[in-house]
Amino acid sequence: MRIAVELAVRPEFAVHLVSCRDDHHDWSAPEPRSGYGLVLVRRGRFRRKVAGLTADVDPTLGYLSLPGDEERFAHPAGGDVCTSISLSPGIWHSMVHNRPASSLYVDARLDLAHRRLLAAATNGDVDYALAERLLALVAATLDRPESTRADRTLVARARAAIHADHPASRGLLPLAEMLAVSPYRLSRAFPQQLGVSLTRYRNRVRVGRALDRLEGGEADLAGLAADLGFADQAHLTRTVREHCGHTPAALRRLLSACR
Repeated sequence: MRIAVELAVRPEFAVHLVSCRDDHHDWSAPEPRSGYGLVLVRRGRFRRKVAGLTADVDPTLGYLSLPGDEERFAHPAGGDVCTSISLSPGIWHSMVHNRPASSLYVDARLDLAHRRLLAAATNGDVDYALAERLLALVAATLDRPESTRADRTLVARARAAIHADHPASRGLLPLAEMLAVSPYRLSRAFPQQLGVSLTRYRNRVRVGRALDRLEGGEADLAGLAADLGFADQAHLTRTVREHCGHTPAALRRLLSACR
């Protein structure tokens, strides 16, 4: 079952919060697309197939829907919550000049922009505050490296292990051994597929978890660092600042102010 809640609608754009409670491994019937859209995951994960390519979609991997796309979905992990953004052809063509890749890596800065867009949707200023956040988000989204087909399955398996906190995901060498590939091949596959290193991707996942905790008001930064596997609070602070441009304490204040 899919439920869409309207956050903002204007002739040029629409923003909906979409909750899906499906729990099935089989692919859905084809869903043709007639407009331009962007989908970013807030919670959960699911699978998407378009033009014969399959992607595991989660908070670190979003996607673009383009006119003519026929999408199929599967939900082997249960429910999920996404932000669905629709753009008019005029807005799209003013920002995009070449056909972008369908799937896109969502780094921590883009994740933060996504959260701030949702916060702006609650303050009632759709025509300025939300519109400005939305355009910044779309611009950041479209400035993504193009993915390739190379090592697609390998990267998907490595991502799944990292998200599941598999014991082998604690290091590059044990992860490569678990995946039965050389460490070099694994480390090379991530930049080719996502445009970022394996190390940066793994830290991106940990920073996303930190943002969830900080958004909830987490005050114990030393405990947060330990829970997320950082060496200490200073290591957490350096990594979060590198990915988001703010320290954890500053992000807690920033995200709390948005509520």
